[in-house]
Amino acid sequence: MTPQERIAELTERLNYYNFQYYQNSISEIDDFLFDKLLAELTGLETQYPQYRAPDSPTQRVGGTVSKEFAQVYHRFPMLSLGNTYSEEDLVEFDNRVRKGLDGAEFEYVCELKFDGVALSMTYENGILTQGATRGDGTRGDDITNNIRTIRTVPLSVPARLNPPVLFEVRGEGFLPLTEFERINAAREDIGEALLANPRNAASGMFKKQDSAAVAKNRLDCYVYSFLSDQLIFQTHEESLTALQQWGFNVSPTWQKCADIQAVMAYIGEWESKRFTLPLGTDGIVLKVNRYDQQDQLGFTAKSPRWAIAFKYKAQAASTTLNAINYQVGRTGAVTPVAMLTPVLLAGTTVKRASLHNANEIERLGVQLHDTVFVEKGGEIIPKITGVDLTKRTGQTVPIIYPTHCPACGTELIRTEGEANVYCPNEPGCPPQRQARFEHFIQRRAMNIESLGEGKIQLLLERGLVHTPADLYDLTYEQLLGIEKVFMDEETGKKRVVSFREKTVENILTAIGKSKAQPFSNVLFAIGIRYVGNTTAERLVDYFGTVDALMDASQETLANVPDVGPRIAESAANWFADPDNRTYIERLRAAGLQLAGERKTIEAVSESLAGKTFLYTGSFQNYSREQLETEIVANGGKLLSGVTKKLNYLIVGENAGPSKVSKAETLGVQMIGENEFTAMLTV
Repeated sequence: MTPQERIAELTERLNYYNFQYYQNSISEIDDFLFDKLLAELTGLETQYPQYRAPDSPTQRVGGTVSKEFAQVYHRFPMLSLGNTYSEEDLVEFDNRVRKGLDGAEFEYVCELKFDGVALSMTYENGILTQGATRGDGTRGDDITNNIRTIRTVPLSVPARLNPPVLFEVRGEGFLPLTEFERINAAREDIGEALLANPRNAASGMFKKQDSAAVAKNRLDCYVYSFLSDQLIFQTHEESLTALQQWGFNVSPTWQKCADIQAVMAYIGEWESKRFTLPLGTDGIVLKVNRYDQQDQLGFTAKSPRWAIAFKYKAQAASTTLNAINYQVGRTGAVTPVAMLTPVLLAGTTVKRASLHNANEIERLGVQLHDTVFVEKGGEIIPKITGVDLTKRTGQTVPIIYPTHCPACGTELIRTEGEANVYCPNEPGCPPQRQARFEHFIQRRAMNIESLGEGKIQLLLERGLVHTPADLYDLTYEQLLGIEKVFMDEETGKKRVVSFREKTVENILTAIGKSKAQPFSNVLFAIGIRYVGNTTAERLVDYFGTVDALMDASQETLANVPDVGPRIAESAANWFADPDNRTYIERLRAAGLQLAGERKTIEAVSESLAGKTFLYTGSFQNYSREQLETEIVANGGKLLSGVTKKLNYLIVGENAGPSKVSKAETLGVQMIGENEFTAMLTV
């Protein structure tokens, strides 16, 4: 057998075993033999790369590292759906569909609405050629290499199944709950910060630039939509059935419903059953089944008229508020966390809930030992929503908000117009110092992956670091052999944090690599209050270098797009502090990137001269960056918020209700993207 023939044989066999295992839950080969065959194929492909097939299973293990993701436009826009929490609204939707179809008979397909990351996958001649995130609905990030690591996503569809020459599949990428728990258990054992929830974890994993790292996380994907210029199916039901036959992972929870009563029954059936699934859900989606009827109904400016999402009400339970812990964050904000008698809610045991701030405690009128109502907003974050006053006894105790920091004892301050109270002891408050390091090393900042929460705590305790700049002075000899056993006060569980040879090598390598992070990441990492990722990018685009930024006045800072008076004041005050300037110089000496390309926009016209603009939502023909460029290039000014100085609010899909409401109150003129485009030609 020639190498080419052996490669083809191994590819076919391994793809078959993968399909049986991941789609049919049938294991026809033990792991040892599978790995042996995969290793043989990998070796042959390395020796004869010209014979590697596009759907080779070796492509799933990752290995490609991207400096940044390219932006790709969706051939078919990824639109949002209208949604409701009311069965009455569903009946009204059904009536609109009936009217739009002139009384013709129709049926629905119902699917669960999964809580994951929307993905689009393009196949050409049966081969997966592109995978992308939803982005703004018009264009998203090209994450093809990461999507190839999902074992339930076929790398190819056999020609014998007669797929169209070009088609797209839409789906929901997710991290299964069991995998989420496994990863968090492993992170806890080595002292790293726990992942917040499966949805955010999946989103972060899909955005990793090293596909080999993504492949380790066992991401999955449920597909729910087929799109092509070639109409080969008559109904949505037919397309789902075909996708499953083609090897895609279609959730078996979908159901065809003859009428709205059957839809209601489906909603009722899955209200509790959904918690047995491997990922979170927050509702159902119903779609008119026949494609010709979908075409007849068409679209509104924001969403299809033939589909709607029904959202389940947040799961609620009652339990007892036993105590309140006050946590100090990176910026010094002191946040109350309710400690509860454990209660089962939305499939998980809840022991803590958010109380936000002193204003929220006062609004709820909650006291210690009250019976409280707890909900999981979006099925993720528990929060206290009310008090059962019928169960209040003489044993309850009013909550007295602390006047001094629970961590360092410094008197707390409250800024006018803010709900939070703050500890001003920025350099000496232990939780603030710890949180600043955790912020600095995160993926969106300096991306120092091998350094976790426990290791940072140990470095601080040993006095090896005081500010994040000290990370760049650490040596192998300083770190090797450091170890401590930490005890969880609540559970009594012990975990060992240690710096062994391989760990130290990984940490120092990651610290070294972080020096290549762009200036916008560095600016976000240093942790100026209110300066997030987007604002950091805007500041870099405007000023170009850290020196220009440090020398900018508060007034100049406020003129930067998306930077209002509050952010400008915070940034100006931060750079005016001599200690912070010293910190910047230490980062400069360490070799971090403190300059970027200053973004210049070439003037095109004066058609928008003297006019101020702000936008909200997403748009069919513009990305946010394109919209901002058009405004500035044509003489307009972009404001950071809705004020009396705003002339036009450009409103797109999924517009922010607070901006729209404030614009209505102030009498600001609201326009759509077509009206905006027309203004450019005046």
